[in-house]
Amino acid sequence: MFIVDAHLDLAMNAIEWNRDLTQPIDAIRAREAGMTDKPDRGRGTVSFPEMRRGRVGLCVATQIARYVARDSTLPGWHSADQAWAMTQAQLAWYRAMEERGEVVQIRDRAGLDRHLAAWMANVDHATGDAGSGELGARIEPPIGYVLSLEGADSILTPAHLERAYADGLRAVGPAHYGPGRYAQGTNASGGLGPAGLELLREMERLGIILDATHLCDDSFRDALDHFNGTVWASHSNCRTLVGHNRQFSDDQLRELIDRDAVIGAAFDAWMLVPGWVRGETDPERAGVTLETVADHIDHICQLAGNARHCAIGSDLDGAFGREQCPSDVHTIADLANVPGVLRRRGYTEADVEQIAHGNFLRVLRHAWAT
Repeated sequence: MFIVDAHLDLAMNAIEWNRDLTQPIDAIRAREAGMTDKPDRGRGTVSFPEMRRGRVGLCVATQIARYVARDSTLPGWHSADQAWAMTQAQLAWYRAMEERGEVVQIRDRAGLDRHLAAWMANVDHATGDAGSGELGARIEPPIGYVLSLEGADSILTPAHLERAYADGLRAVGPAHYGPGRYAQGTNASGGLGPAGLELLREMERLGIILDATHLCDDSFRDALDHFNGTVWASHSNCRTLVGHNRQFSDDQLRELIDRDAVIGAAFDAWMLVPGWVRGETDPERAGVTLETVADHIDHICQLAGNARHCAIGSDLDGAFGREQCPSDVHTIADLANVPGVLRRRGYTEADVEQIAHGNFLRVLRHAWAT
């Protein structure tokens, strides 16, 4: 089944982790053997070949660069200008991957429809001389990506947001971890303030989707009160199942449902089961599997009374690897097993298709209707 993954930090992995995502996953892991600078070295799960193998033909792919104050313990850049420069390096990598034919940027409904038609048909491409009509080996179309910004610290001015929109930016999460320039994120508190409200107005004017993921409760309240455009939560789970402010409460989930938002289930194990200790808890011993992911999907479906608001937002290789994801996820290709998990729980085929791809496509088409 065609899969949409609503959150992948592809450029971060390429630029900051120095991973060549065009390579087979075994080659990426082997290259990192013995490296200790990142906790997930040698345990990555994402590469373009694995995405194609799992028919993950469309994703929301991020730019990410946090500004941090002098006294912050979070990793990040020491000026907003540096953060902007990092997002431009990440954009350059996406452009390089487009030139290789690995990916294609999706900016509007027409581009989305063309991309889906190519993937759904799984067309054979002629490999002989132009016009020969000879068919050779089957070649998957490029992987589609919708460009998103995780944390808005790098947006220097409203004019920079318009520049980013011209470069294809179509979704923005105003905050990431900690306090931000425009909003307050995970483990922080406080509302948006004048700069954040101005950012929302400019996003609404441009038609940029608001990603509510990572907004602290106060900033979540401000954002939904002041933003009238399309909203989604690209990679978020349920606070009722794992009690942490990174997750959404049932009341917040109901509000997102009322806005016809879609919520992508995140695969980071600490967000899936309570009591996770980074670097100590083991996914297999803790019983974290795709069934655990389905628990969060099912909780939202029960709140909504339907399957219209759930999707996959795996966040795989979002600064964690196999050491901190479901034990039955060896690579991103295993997202192809999510439909089977849902079918075994009694979800209809129509519901499964909605969760696998239909819901995010519906929200995108709505956001890009004009």
